[in-house]
Amino acid sequence: MADNAMALLLERAEQDEHNALLAVEQARQELENYHQQLAQIEQYRLDYFRQMTERGQAGLTASEYGHLHRFINQLDETLSKQKLAGEHFEQQQHDCQAAFIEARKRRRSIEWMLDKRQSERDKAQAKREQKQMDEFSSLLYARRLSAQNAR
Repeated sequence: MADNAMALLLERAEQDEHNALLAVEQARQELENYHQQLAQIEQYRLDYFRQMTERGQAGLTASEYGHLHRFINQLDETLSKQKLAGEHFEQQQHDCQAAFIEARKRRRSIEWMLDKRQSERDKAQAKREQKQMDEFSSLLYARRLSAQNAR
């Protein structure tokens, strides 16, 4: 494969890795936001439960108690749904991290291949230079020998 094509592949792999890193960061942020929302709902439920307890000590009618109890049940259902959604966010972050790792591996593989090609070119160039030096030395030796014989 031509060096230009490999350079384009490397550029694309670098862009893919960058995009994968952005996706990891976004997934991490979404998971963090989810945890904050969950904590807020749990705190709201706890505060509401305290309020119900305080009002219960002061005396509640059956209707008021039923209303407060239904509301707490609704909060419990919301928390349950939120916890299920949390699995989605955690899986999304895991998937994005795996995609990032794969993108990094691809980029590193291309870089390794480019480095290997460059190393092979360098070795070939050094071999050509050594061959030229050997030929030059042989020519120089032959001239000296010829000059000595001519004397």
